[in-house]
Amino acid sequence: MATNGNESPKAVLEVNNLKIYYETPKGDVKAVDGVDFSLYEGEILGLVGESGCGKSTAAMGVLQLIVPPGRIVAGEIRMGDVDLLKLTGTELRKMRWTRLALIPQGAMNSLNPTMRISEQITDVIRQHEGKRSKDEMKTRILELLQWVGLPERIYNMYPHELSGGMKQRACIAMAIALNPAVIIADESTSALDVVVQRVVAQTMLKVKKAMGVSMIMIGHDMGLMAQMVDRMAVMYAGNIVEISGVEDIFKNPGHPYTELLIDSVPSLKERKPLKITEGITHDPRNPPPGCIFHLRCPFVMDRCRTEEPARQEIRPRQEVACHLYEKQEDGNYIDVRTIVTNP
Repeated sequence: MATNGNESPKAVLEVNNLKIYYETPKGDVKAVDGVDFSLYEGEILGLVGESGCGKSTAAMGVLQLIVPPGRIVAGEIRMGDVDLLKLTGTELRKMRWTRLALIPQGAMNSLNPTMRISEQITDVIRQHEGKRSKDEMKTRILELLQWVGLPERIYNMYPHELSGGMKQRACIAMAIALNPAVIIADESTSALDVVVQRVVAQTMLKVKKAMGVSMIMIGHDMGLMAQMVDRMAVMYAGNIVEISGVEDIFKNPGHPYTELLIDSVPSLKERKPLKITEGITHDPRNPPPGCIFHLRCPFVMDRCRTEEPARQEIRPRQEVACHLYEKQEDGNYIDVRTIVTNP
């Protein structure tokens, strides 16, 4: 996160009370149900959680790419003074690629199989900047390919001629073509083997450092997140239950769900049984009262079943939505589990 001296970091993207529902014959599926977070200059924010928790839906909401039967019910998505939810279709198209870009999850499904890589990047640039000379465009595209570690021969190749890692890096080249302020990487390494995954991850870090771009990195690989991101937002059933610096969240996770996610990562240093979160998520059309996680929480209390916890800053820059933390007279928070175990 970039800061100058004692200055507070500047938010380049602010999401407030975002709600995205999918209409079904038996009621709305509340895929994202009141999400709030900020992305700061020069940082990578990790958005993590198990499959179906709403990570990608939230990202598509930011990009205004939700399609029926999905719809954005409420919320505010701001970049500076601009609320993206109030823009027209034409205004949104001008924002995409130039200020807000996407690295998709499935590169093969995102790239046009009938167009060369150079033609696809050219199309992105021309849509926003108009026609350029052939020589100027070629020079620019070759520079982009070099940026992401691809050889010049990729210029004239089709997507099917590239490996999975090459296709993903071609998508990164397209994402940075117009120097956006924010890039959203939607599980962009999940379909790759671990060696190629590392190459793609290093490419994204190189781009972030050199261009000063801010990123939202979506995924469920906690190990990869630990190496990549500055802060982490943990999602469960359409809600953010914890948001904190990545080091703090691994050393001292606040929410029980975060603890379970971290414990599910296999260790290379010690042999231990794999912990699995018991139970299944609730019907997303009918969320339970109280805490969204109480049906699966190993520390559930009576109030968890009736009172929805507010997200509170239990430690500096660590916000958690959980009743396990009670504020004391001195303003500090105490974990009620320590009171029970140490009477």
